[in-house]
Formats: sequence, C-alpha cells, structure tokens
Amino acid sequence: MCGRFDQSQTARYYASVFGWADAVYDSESAPAYNVPPGTYRPVMHIQDGERRIDDVFWSYRAKWAEDKLPISINARLDKLTNRYWSRLLKNGRAIVPAEGWYEWTGEKGKKQPWHIHRKDRAPLYMLALANFGSFTENRAEAGFVLVTDDAADGMLDVHDRRPVVLEAADAALWLDPDISPEQALELARQAALPPEAFEWFKVTPQVNRAGADSPQMATPLPD
Repeated sequence: MCGRFDQSQTARYYASVFGWADAVYDSESAPAYNVPPGTYRPVMHIQDGERRIDDVFWSYRAKWAEDKLPISINARLDKLTNRYWSRLLKNGRAIVPAEGWYEWTGEKGKKQPWHIHRKDRAPLYMLALANFGSFTENRAEAGFVLVTDDAADGMLDVHDRRPVVLEAADAALWLDPDISPEQALELARQAALPPEAFEWFKVTPQVNRAGADSPQMATPLPD
C-alpha cells in the first residue's frame, strides 16, 4: 500500500516538468514532505478537454457504500474493473506527482520508515482514481486513491505492494480520455516502472507522526 508520500515541490513545478505549461490551477496546497491521507493535495487530470491541477481530498468512499465499506486510500490494480472502481477507471483517471513515498518495516511500536524514490530523482507520476465532483457534506466522496500493485524483486523487502508509477509520456496516455478503460488498464500493467528504477533508504521515525513535516523527513539516516 501507500500511506504517505513526499510531494515537496510545487504543483506548478510538477506541471512544468510534465509539459503542462498551459494547465489550469485550482490548487493552494503547499509543498509537503510527509503527506498523510485525509488532506487535500494537487492532482493532475483532464476535464472537458482542459488540463487541470486541482486540490483533491486523499481518501475515497462512494456514497452508496457509506454503510457497507470503509474509506479507501488505495485501489488495487487487479480490482479496477469491479463495480466499485470501474466508473472512476472510465471517468476519473488522474496522476499524483511526487518525489517519493514511504513504507515501513519492523514490529509494531518499532516501525522503521523508508523513503522510496526514483534512482534518477525524477518526479514520480503515480496513477490515481478520483471523483472530481463537489460534495461539501462528504469530502471522501469527492476524493482520490492511489493505484497500487504487487511489489516485486527487492521491493518486497520493504513492502508487498507499491504505487503504480509511469514515465511522463505514459502518464499522459493514462490521462487521455480518448483511450478506453481497458486500454488504460493494460497501459498500467505494461508500462509501470520496474523495481530497478527505484531506490530507498531509512529516514527519521518522525515520519510516523502524520503532522510532522520538514526536509528531514526525506533525508537518509546515517549508516
């Protein structure tokens, strides 16, 4: 899974690197090194042919599922065609740009956080699904989730699941409303960056606190 991520650059920076100089912004979120669920973060998507970056609530639950299912922060890649996620796979594909994400190892009470990022330190473009409606009474109904898949090779040492990350060109295809849900799903399966594209290091246990945020969060601990 992914329960925290590092989005420590501005939305405009991520848009510029992505090639979205003409994007429309509705984002007031400040850069953050330790983003927890239940906060509003910049999300890239295409709406009515317009490239947009909007602040969206990280957590989602469909209105009809309020008494049936818990709130989600991630969606499994192999479940995206089911009843719960298929509508968002068709109409709510999005990208969450970031510098990295965090995972934990160790026993409860002694959890060690790890910062996972690209070896070349390029931004991550993490696949997401979002409901972009305006629901003032239920923030999670208008929220987003990160798409995750099984971890592989050395990444299993840190966690058994990971966000699906694409190169910028493939991420742009994921956002394209002209490709079908089936094509988007196949893209996610075939174009996801492999484990060897990433590296990770231990970081301060302060990351364990949702309110902690400073450059130290993404600084490797000394050996």
